[in-house]
Amino acid sequence: MKADRIKHGELTFVSAGVECAAWHFTGEGDELATDAGCPVVVMAHGLAGTMDSGLQPFAEALAAAGLDVFAFDYRGFGASDGTPRQTVSMAGQLEDYRAAMSTAARLPGVDPQRLVLWGVSLAGGHVISAAAGRADVAAVVALTPLVDGLAAGRHALTNHTKVEMLRSTVAAFRSKVGKRVMMPVVAGPGQLGALTLDGAMEDYLAIAGPTWRNEIDATVGMELGGHRPIKLAEEVACPALFQIADFDRSAPPQSSMKAAFKARAHVRHYPCDHFDVYAGKQWHDAVVAHQVAFLRQVLTPASASKPRRAY
Repeated sequence: MKADRIKHGELTFVSAGVECAAWHFTGEGDELATDAGCPVVVMAHGLAGTMDSGLQPFAEALAAAGLDVFAFDYRGFGASDGTPRQTVSMAGQLEDYRAAMSTAARLPGVDPQRLVLWGVSLAGGHVISAAAGRADVAAVVALTPLVDGLAAGRHALTNHTKVEMLRSTVAAFRSKVGKRVMMPVVAGPGQLGALTLDGAMEDYLAIAGPTWRNEIDATVGMELGGHRPIKLAEEVACPALFQIADFDRSAPPQSSMKAAFKARAHVRHYPCDHFDVYAGKQWHDAVVAHQVAFLRQVLTPASASKPRRAY
């Protein structure tokens, strides 16, 4: 069955009392199955992203390769419930990810000891934190991961003026201590927004789905400052694939390389920017092919009992 014909079911799960929305793609074939079931990929998006905004092509390709896929929206975003809306909480999103893992592990036909954590951008960092110290995680895929918020802030100074950075900081502080301040997720260069690099608006709008909103609480900058999953990379015990965009203007590639080294991960490099890995872009097919090859290598039943490789 071709990947673009794979259907998905809609379901919900509860995280901290909030009902979150998810899609379940059933894997094709039994190449990766054992008596305990097949592996399941738990998939989430990056900053303000929703599962209907560019994740489906990845999910379909992985399902076509024989993996079940459980993609979900964080609380307060997309089809999930939760208030306040459009507010990023790193702790809350990580809690949602772990609740999604627990739900995915209970799906029919799934091996609960072979979870695969897949994340892009901000979620590329979440999967490191979620996998750390876990024996039931069989593999990690971190695509253009943002692993160090402090480094990302320094990286942003190379592409933004100090005035722009100060304006975002003031908006974040006002939202934190007073009336809530909202700003666009993506805006044009020089405007107030979370992502204002040249071309970012066009790239994000190209993948935006019907539930996505171009709005985010200005406190996101403060949340990013404390986002440092790189500190937990050494605690990831399973095989990991880091896919790094060498010209990434949003997630510092140097930090990703440091995290990959700590996690003893397999690394793939792509001569592109942050959004150039999505469907319709030049490097999407290569990114997906590398994910499938990596997961087949580490998840086939014959290799499931082998000791971990250090790449």
